[in-house]
Amino acid sequence: MAVAFVLALIMGPLLIPILRRLKFGQQIRTDGPQGHMKKQGTPTMGGVIILLALALASLRFADKNTDLLILLIASLGYGLVGFLDDYIKIVFKRSLGLTAKQKLVGQLLISAIVCFLLIQQGHRTDLFIPFTDIHFNPGWLYFPLMAILMLGASNAVNFTDGLDGLLAGTSAIAFGAYTIIAMNHTQPEAAIFSAAMVGAVLGFLVFNAHPAKVFMGDTGSLGIGGGLVAVAILTKAELLLAIIGGVFLIEILSVVIQVVSFKTRGKRVFKMSPIHHHFELVGWSEWRVVITFWATGLVLAALGLYMNRGV
Repeated sequence: MAVAFVLALIMGPLLIPILRRLKFGQQIRTDGPQGHMKKQGTPTMGGVIILLALALASLRFADKNTDLLILLIASLGYGLVGFLDDYIKIVFKRSLGLTAKQKLVGQLLISAIVCFLLIQQGHRTDLFIPFTDIHFNPGWLYFPLMAILMLGASNAVNFTDGLDGLLAGTSAIAFGAYTIIAMNHTQPEAAIFSAAMVGAVLGFLVFNAHPAKVFMGDTGSLGIGGGLVAVAILTKAELLLAIIGGVFLIEILSVVIQVVSFKTRGKRVFKMSPIHHHFELVGWSEWRVVITFWATGLVLAALGLYMNRGV
Protein backbone atom coordinates (compact mmCIF):
# COMPACT_ATOMS: atom_id res chain seq x y z
CA MET A 1 0.00 0.00 0.00
CA ALA A 2 2.77 2.40 0.98
CA VAL A 3 4.86 1.61 -2.10
CA ALA A 4 1.90 2.10 -4.46
CA PHE A 5 1.07 5.38 -2.68
CA VAL A 6 4.61 6.70 -3.09
CA LEU A 7 4.77 5.56 -6.72
CA ALA A 8 1.55 7.45 -7.48
CA LEU A 9 2.93 10.53 -5.72
CA ILE A 10 6.09 10.36 -7.84
CA MET A 11 4.30 9.72 -11.13
CA GLY A 12 1.71 12.47 -10.68
CA PRO A 13 4.05 15.45 -11.13
CA LEU A 14 5.78 13.63 -14.00
CA LEU A 15 2.70 12.61 -16.01
CA ILE A 16 0.28 15.47 -15.38
CA PRO A 17 2.43 18.07 -17.24
CA ILE A 18 2.82 15.61 -20.12
CA LEU A 19 -0.95 15.12 -20.33
CA ARG A 20 -1.36 18.91 -20.27
CA ARG A 21 1.21 19.44 -23.06
CA LEU A 22 -0.45 16.76 -25.17
CA LYS A 23 -3.75 18.63 -24.61
CA PHE A 24 -5.37 15.52 -23.16
CA GLY A 25 -8.08 17.65 -21.55
CA GLN A 26 -11.49 16.56 -20.29
CA GLN A 27 -14.54 17.36 -22.41
CA ILE A 28 -17.36 18.46 -20.09
CA ARG A 29 -21.03 17.67 -20.79
CA THR A 30 -22.87 20.89 -21.64
CA ASP A 31 -26.07 19.58 -20.00
CA GLY A 32 -24.36 18.99 -16.66
CA PRO A 33 -24.02 21.31 -13.64
CA GLN A 34 -22.77 24.67 -14.90
CA GLY A 35 -20.14 24.80 -12.17
CA HIS A 36 -18.37 21.95 -13.95
CA MET A 37 -17.68 24.01 -17.07
CA LYS A 38 -14.63 25.53 -15.42
CA LYS A 39 -13.16 22.01 -15.36
CA GLN A 40 -13.06 21.95 -19.18
CA GLY A 41 -9.54 21.12 -20.32
CA THR A 42 -8.34 19.63 -17.01
CA PRO A 43 -5.95 16.78 -17.92
CA THR A 44 -7.62 13.38 -18.00
CA MET A 45 -6.42 9.78 -18.47
CA GLY A 46 -4.77 10.09 -15.07
CA GLY A 47 -5.89 6.55 -14.43
CA VAL A 48 -2.56 5.58 -16.00
CA ILE A 49 -0.97 6.73 -12.73
CA ILE A 50 -3.22 4.43 -10.71
CA LEU A 51 -2.74 1.37 -12.92
CA LEU A 52 1.05 1.76 -13.20
CA ALA A 53 1.45 2.16 -9.43
CA LEU A 54 -0.89 -0.80 -8.86
CA ALA A 55 0.90 -3.08 -11.31
CA LEU A 56 4.42 -2.23 -10.13
CA ALA A 57 3.60 -2.67 -6.44
CA SER A 58 1.65 -5.89 -7.03
CA LEU A 59 4.38 -7.43 -9.17
CA ARG A 60 7.01 -6.49 -6.59
CA PHE A 61 5.33 -8.07 -3.58
CA ALA A 62 2.93 -10.80 -4.83
CA ASP A 63 3.77 -14.26 -6.12
CA LYS A 64 3.50 -14.46 -9.91
CA ASN A 65 0.72 -17.04 -10.00
CA THR A 66 -2.71 -17.44 -11.61
CA ASP A 67 -4.46 -15.35 -8.97
CA LEU A 68 -2.24 -12.35 -9.68
CA LEU A 69 -2.60 -12.89 -13.44
CA ILE A 70 -6.41 -12.85 -13.14
CA LEU A 71 -6.33 -9.67 -11.07
CA LEU A 72 -3.98 -7.82 -13.40
CA ILE A 73 -5.79 -8.91 -16.57
CA ALA A 74 -9.13 -7.78 -15.11
CA SER A 75 -7.82 -4.40 -13.99
CA LEU A 76 -5.36 -3.58 -16.78
CA GLY A 77 -7.62 -5.11 -19.45
CA TYR A 78 -10.61 -3.02 -18.45
CA GLY A 79 -8.25 -0.09 -18.05
CA LEU A 80 -7.14 -0.57 -21.66
CA VAL A 81 -10.76 -0.41 -22.85
CA GLY A 82 -11.12 2.80 -20.86
CA PHE A 83 -7.86 4.16 -22.30
CA LEU A 84 -9.14 3.66 -25.85
CA ASP A 85 -12.40 5.36 -24.88
CA ASP A 86 -10.55 8.34 -23.37
CA TYR A 87 -8.18 8.59 -26.33
CA ILE A 88 -11.03 8.78 -28.84
CA LYS A 89 -12.79 11.44 -26.73
CA ILE A 90 -9.65 13.56 -26.69
CA VAL A 91 -8.62 13.12 -30.34
CA PHE A 92 -12.11 13.88 -31.67
CA LYS A 93 -12.89 16.50 -28.99
CA ARG A 94 -16.20 14.98 -27.90
CA SER A 95 -17.71 13.82 -24.61
CA LEU A 96 -18.34 10.26 -25.93
CA GLY A 97 -15.56 7.91 -27.04
CA LEU A 98 -16.08 4.28 -28.00
CA THR A 99 -19.59 3.35 -29.05
CA ALA A 100 -21.62 1.32 -26.55
CA LYS A 101 -21.19 -1.79 -28.73
CA GLN A 102 -17.42 -1.36 -29.03
CA LYS A 103 -17.03 -0.87 -25.29
CA LEU A 104 -19.25 -3.90 -24.59
CA VAL A 105 -17.21 -6.12 -26.91
CA GLY A 106 -13.97 -5.05 -25.25
CA GLN A 107 -15.33 -5.64 -21.76
CA LEU A 108 -16.79 -9.03 -22.72
CA LEU A 109 -13.44 -10.10 -24.19
CA ILE A 110 -11.60 -9.30 -20.96
CA SER A 111 -14.35 -10.99 -18.91
CA ALA A 112 -14.09 -14.11 -21.09
CA ILE A 113 -10.32 -14.30 -20.54
CA VAL A 114 -10.81 -13.94 -16.77
CA CYS A 115 -13.49 -16.66 -16.74
CA PHE A 116 -11.27 -18.97 -18.81
CA LEU A 117 -8.46 -18.58 -16.27
CA LEU A 118 -10.88 -19.19 -13.40
CA ILE A 119 -12.03 -22.43 -15.05
CA GLN A 120 -8.43 -23.53 -15.65
CA GLN A 121 -7.70 -22.82 -11.99
CA GLY A 122 -10.64 -24.96 -10.82
CA HIS A 123 -12.29 -21.98 -9.13
CA ARG A 124 -15.19 -22.84 -6.80
CA THR A 125 -18.61 -21.98 -8.17
CA ASP A 126 -20.65 -21.73 -4.97
CA LEU A 127 -22.13 -18.38 -3.92
CA PHE A 128 -22.85 -16.97 -0.46
CA ILE A 129 -26.04 -14.90 -0.20
CA PRO A 130 -25.65 -11.80 2.02
CA PHE A 131 -27.97 -11.47 5.05
CA THR A 132 -28.40 -15.27 5.12
CA ASP A 133 -26.45 -18.43 5.90
CA ILE A 134 -27.34 -19.79 2.46
CA HIS A 135 -24.76 -21.05 -0.01
CA PHE A 136 -25.85 -22.31 -3.42
CA ASN A 137 -24.01 -23.61 -6.44
CA PRO A 138 -25.22 -22.46 -9.89
CA GLY A 139 -22.78 -24.85 -11.60
CA TRP A 140 -21.67 -23.85 -15.09
CA LEU A 141 -23.92 -20.76 -14.94
CA TYR A 142 -21.50 -19.29 -12.41
CA PHE A 143 -19.06 -18.09 -15.08
CA PRO A 144 -21.60 -16.27 -17.29
CA LEU A 145 -22.93 -14.71 -14.08
CA MET A 146 -19.42 -13.51 -13.20
CA ALA A 147 -18.99 -12.05 -16.69
CA ILE A 148 -22.26 -10.13 -16.22
CA LEU A 149 -21.11 -9.03 -12.76
CA MET A 150 -17.87 -7.70 -14.23
CA LEU A 151 -19.77 -5.74 -16.86
CA GLY A 152 -22.32 -4.31 -14.46
CA ALA A 153 -19.98 -3.48 -11.59
CA SER A 154 -17.26 -1.92 -13.76
CA ASN A 155 -19.82 0.35 -15.40
CA ALA A 156 -21.30 1.19 -11.99
CA VAL A 157 -17.84 2.27 -10.85
CA ASN A 158 -17.48 4.23 -14.08
CA PHE A 159 -20.72 6.14 -13.40
CA THR A 160 -19.42 7.08 -9.94
CA ASP A 161 -16.50 9.00 -11.42
CA GLY A 162 -18.10 12.41 -11.79
CA LEU A 163 -16.84 14.64 -8.95
CA ASP A 164 -13.37 15.51 -7.71
CA GLY A 165 -12.16 12.72 -5.44
CA LEU A 166 -15.48 10.86 -5.37
CA LEU A 167 -14.38 7.60 -6.97
CA ALA A 168 -10.84 7.67 -5.59
CA GLY A 169 -12.20 7.83 -2.03
CA THR A 170 -15.04 5.34 -2.39
CA SER A 171 -12.87 2.82 -4.24
CA ALA A 172 -10.13 3.08 -1.59
CA ILE A 173 -12.74 2.21 1.04
CA ALA A 174 -14.09 -0.76 -0.96
CA PHE A 175 -10.61 -2.15 -1.69
CA GLY A 176 -9.66 -1.63 1.95
CA ALA A 177 -12.56 -3.89 2.95
CA TYR A 178 -11.53 -6.53 0.42
CA THR A 179 -7.93 -6.34 1.68
CA ILE A 180 -9.21 -7.41 5.10
CA ILE A 181 -11.41 -10.14 3.60
CA ALA A 182 -8.51 -11.49 1.52
CA MET A 183 -6.23 -11.58 4.59
CA ASN A 184 -8.89 -13.36 6.63
CA HIS A 185 -9.24 -15.93 3.83
CA THR A 186 -5.44 -16.29 3.56
CA GLN A 187 -5.31 -15.14 -0.05
CA PRO A 188 -2.07 -13.14 -0.19
CA GLU A 189 -2.20 -12.14 -3.85
CA ALA A 190 -5.72 -10.71 -3.55
CA ALA A 191 -4.72 -8.95 -0.31
CA ILE A 192 -1.55 -7.46 -1.83
CA PHE A 193 -3.39 -6.39 -4.99
CA SER A 194 -6.20 -4.76 -2.98
CA ALA A 195 -3.75 -2.99 -0.66
CA ALA A 196 -1.77 -1.78 -3.67
CA MET A 197 -4.96 -0.40 -5.21
CA VAL A 198 -5.76 1.45 -1.98
CA GLY A 199 -2.30 3.04 -2.03
CA ALA A 200 -2.51 3.87 -5.73
CA VAL A 201 -5.91 5.58 -5.56
CA LEU A 202 -5.00 7.48 -2.38
CA GLY A 203 -1.81 8.69 -4.06
CA PHE A 204 -3.88 9.75 -7.05
CA LEU A 205 -6.36 11.47 -4.70
CA VAL A 206 -3.62 13.93 -3.74
CA PHE A 207 -3.93 15.33 -7.28
CA ASN A 208 -7.63 14.57 -7.78
CA ALA A 209 -9.08 16.16 -4.63
CA HIS A 210 -11.11 19.33 -5.20
CA PRO A 211 -10.07 21.31 -7.15
CA ALA A 212 -8.73 18.45 -9.25
CA LYS A 213 -5.46 18.86 -11.13
CA VAL A 214 -6.15 15.68 -13.10
CA PHE A 215 -9.06 13.28 -13.76
CA MET A 216 -8.66 9.51 -13.92
CA GLY A 217 -10.94 9.14 -16.97
CA ASP A 218 -12.37 5.81 -18.06
CA THR A 219 -8.80 4.49 -17.98
CA GLY A 220 -8.92 4.63 -14.20
CA SER A 221 -12.59 4.04 -13.48
CA LEU A 222 -12.94 0.93 -15.65
CA GLY A 223 -9.59 -0.39 -14.43
CA ILE A 224 -10.69 0.08 -10.82
CA GLY A 225 -14.05 -1.58 -11.55
CA GLY A 226 -12.51 -4.59 -13.26
CA GLY A 227 -10.02 -5.10 -10.45
CA LEU A 228 -12.69 -4.76 -7.76
CA VAL A 229 -14.87 -7.50 -9.26
CA ALA A 230 -11.86 -9.78 -9.74
CA VAL A 231 -10.95 -9.44 -6.06
CA ALA A 232 -14.57 -10.12 -5.06
CA ILE A 233 -14.57 -13.28 -7.19
CA LEU A 234 -11.25 -14.63 -5.91
CA THR A 235 -12.19 -14.04 -2.26
CA LYS A 236 -15.57 -15.73 -2.80
CA ALA A 237 -17.31 -12.54 -1.64
CA GLU A 238 -18.94 -11.92 -5.01
CA LEU A 239 -22.43 -10.96 -3.86
CA LEU A 240 -21.06 -8.93 -0.96
CA LEU A 241 -19.90 -6.50 -3.61
CA ALA A 242 -23.48 -5.20 -3.65
CA ILE A 243 -22.95 -4.16 0.00
CA ILE A 244 -19.27 -3.18 0.11
CA GLY A 245 -19.66 -1.39 -3.23
CA GLY A 246 -23.13 -0.15 -2.35
CA VAL A 247 -22.32 3.41 -3.45
CA PHE A 248 -21.56 2.13 -6.94
CA LEU A 249 -24.82 0.16 -6.97
CA ILE A 250 -26.78 3.26 -5.94
CA GLU A 251 -25.12 5.26 -8.73
CA ILE A 252 -25.95 2.82 -11.52
CA LEU A 253 -29.49 2.24 -10.18
CA SER A 254 -30.10 5.99 -10.33
CA VAL A 255 -29.16 5.95 -14.02
CA VAL A 256 -31.41 2.95 -14.74
CA ILE A 257 -34.35 4.48 -12.84
CA GLN A 258 -33.91 7.80 -14.64
CA VAL A 259 -33.79 6.20 -18.10
CA VAL A 260 -36.73 3.84 -17.48
CA SER A 261 -38.86 6.60 -15.98
CA PHE A 262 -38.18 9.01 -18.83
CA LYS A 263 -38.82 6.42 -21.53
CA THR A 264 -42.02 5.07 -19.97
CA ARG A 265 -43.53 8.17 -18.32
CA GLY A 266 -41.69 11.03 -19.98
CA LYS A 267 -40.67 12.25 -16.51
CA ARG A 268 -37.37 12.35 -14.67
CA VAL A 269 -37.08 11.07 -11.10
CA PHE A 270 -33.85 12.94 -10.45
CA LYS A 271 -32.78 16.39 -11.59
CA MET A 272 -29.84 14.60 -13.24
CA SER A 273 -28.26 11.18 -13.08
CA PRO A 274 -25.99 9.69 -11.83
CA ILE A 275 -27.35 10.66 -8.45
CA HIS A 276 -24.31 12.65 -7.31
CA HIS A 277 -25.26 15.29 -9.89
CA HIS A 278 -28.81 15.37 -8.50
CA PHE A 279 -27.48 16.44 -5.11
CA GLU A 280 -25.36 19.13 -6.74
CA LEU A 281 -28.40 20.51 -8.56
CA VAL A 282 -30.46 20.66 -5.36
CA GLY A 283 -27.80 22.92 -3.85
CA TRP A 284 -25.19 20.72 -2.22
CA SER A 285 -21.57 21.76 -2.70
CA GLU A 286 -19.33 19.33 -4.57
CA TRP A 287 -17.28 18.73 -1.42
CA ARG A 288 -20.41 17.97 0.64
CA VAL A 289 -21.57 15.39 -1.90
CA VAL A 290 -18.16 13.72 -1.94
CA ILE A 291 -17.83 13.57 1.86
CA THR A 292 -21.37 12.18 2.19
CA PHE A 293 -20.70 9.46 -0.36
CA TRP A 294 -17.38 8.59 1.30
CA ALA A 295 -19.15 8.25 4.65
CA THR A 296 -21.87 6.10 3.08
CA GLY A 297 -19.21 3.90 1.49
CA LEU A 298 -17.46 3.51 4.83
CA VAL A 299 -20.64 2.42 6.60
CA LEU A 300 -21.49 -0.06 3.84
CA ALA A 301 -17.95 -1.48 3.80
CA ALA A 302 -18.12 -2.00 7.57
CA LEU A 303 -21.50 -3.74 7.14
CA GLY A 304 -20.01 -5.96 4.43
CA LEU A 305 -17.10 -6.94 6.69
CA TYR A 306 -19.50 -7.73 9.52
CA MET A 307 -21.57 -9.97 7.24
CA ASN A 308 -18.46 -11.73 5.94
CA ARG A 309 -17.17 -12.80 9.34
CA GLY A 310 -16.92 -16.55 9.71
CA VAL A 311 -17.75 -17.21 6.04
